[in-house]
Amino acid sequence: MAYDQENIFAKILRGEIPNATVYEDEYALAFKDINPQAPVHVLVIPKGEYVSMADFSANAPAELVTGFIRAVGETARQLGLEEGGYRLIANTGANAHQEVPHLHYHILSGRPLGPMLSR
Repeated sequence: MAYDQENIFAKILRGEIPNATVYEDEYALAFKDINPQAPVHVLVIPKGEYVSMADFSANAPAELVTGFIRAVGETARQLGLEEGGYRLIANTGANAHQEVPHLHYHILSGRPLGPMLSR
């Protein structure tokens, strides 16, 4: 799948759409989800044109892969989520209900989240 430069996260990275930033460095941007599914719901996106983890892991430079993973962890630390716990989710493709074709992790926390999947 080709990267769509007009997706909402690409526009956020270019500064065309505002966001509620909670963490940013040279590798990633983390911001509050506009439709939170938990008391804490933050999205972390890499700074680059990557559709999925498969795309990212195959094509991103090693320093970006490392920096992005560290940014996910640093975001959770800065939000104080380590003690109570949190869930990381990255949806890929239609069957996983990926809504934006830009790699992103959801960090969810702030209450017991229940089972991973409902039947």
